[in-house]
Amino acid sequence: MLSRNLSGDATEQDKDELNNLLQQHPGLMQQYDLLHQLWGAHTPAQEEPVTGDKINRILQLAAAEPDTELGAPPVVPRVRSIRKWHKFYWAAAIVTALSISAWLFVTWNKKQKDIAANEVVAPKGSKMRTILPDGSTVWLNAGSRIVYANFSGPVREITLEGEAFFDVVSVVSATTHQKKPFIVHAGTIDIKVLGTAFNVKSYPEEKTIETTLLRGLVQITRKGDTKGGAVYLHPNEKIVLPVKGPDTGTHNSAVTTATTKPVTQQIIRIDSTVQESEHPETAWVYNRLEFRGDNFEQLALKLERWYNIRIYFEDDAARQLVFNGSLQNETVEQAFAALKMAVPFNVSINNNEVYIKSIK
Repeated sequence: MLSRNLSGDATEQDKDELNNLLQQHPGLMQQYDLLHQLWGAHTPAQEEPVTGDKINRILQLAAAEPDTELGAPPVVPRVRSIRKWHKFYWAAAIVTALSISAWLFVTWNKKQKDIAANEVVAPKGSKMRTILPDGSTVWLNAGSRIVYANFSGPVREITLEGEAFFDVVSVVSATTHQKKPFIVHAGTIDIKVLGTAFNVKSYPEEKTIETTLLRGLVQITRKGDTKGGAVYLHPNEKIVLPVKGPDTGTHNSAVTTATTKPVTQQIIRIDSTVQESEHPETAWVYNRLEFRGDNFEQLALKLERWYNIRIYFEDDAARQLVFNGSLQNETVEQAFAALKMAVPFNVSINNNEVYIKSIK
């Protein structure tokens, strides 16, 4: 297309296609403009137009090198004048350089896209569903994000912050003919799977990391833990792991006394007779916020993400109120009205800020 444009033989379709390519790669536009100027400066007005065949001859001439062994120059097409030969050589060098630049740019751009991290975010107050490059499906709960690169290597890796439900497809490597592991990095743990459906909750503001397995098999290891070994989860099992690190204190309140008891690692069996859509751990995927024995401080974290609000406790007694139930389509006002009917407390709602106080 460059040859036809420079020689004046390009059709309107050729010109449109070249323009589109240059728009897709703005970095080449400046080089193309420079080539156009140089080509025009070295083309005498009286000379015959340069055809596509002559362009090919130019490229052949630019690529030709002396035979160092025989010491003889290569056979090249004869040119009519030194001036024309210089013009062709100059243009050929520019075309060759531009072609190489274009190839390098496109190759580099493609490589950057391949290695660049992809990020999917579900803001507070919303949920997100996405399909990964391997065909696996991920549902993101409110206030969550995943980051992943391409899955062309021997391992599929993804980093999670927040909560996500994974339905992972089994993929066999074309080179090794082995199943490609799928690894989720969540907080202080790594979860390795081959083909399975599981839920991971790893919010930075919470003191535990939970993994619930519905189908398949997962292997869980702690980062940097060389003594504890791996833990394997089987279908209908949930593991709760404490987050190692300094205590971050209590939930966003003027009261600063910690109330959450230390959590130890435990594996819990979940009811295998219940349908996937009815499990409390995965209810959020089906647009239900469920809570079973949560104190108000724990429930507040869920409500903040679910409704994109901020909750403030005005006393410690309010934090210790315990709730069981579920919310689905309620507004913020309706949700707190329902909670008050179950367990009395005082509430004040000002836009997206909610203030909670116990009834003494």
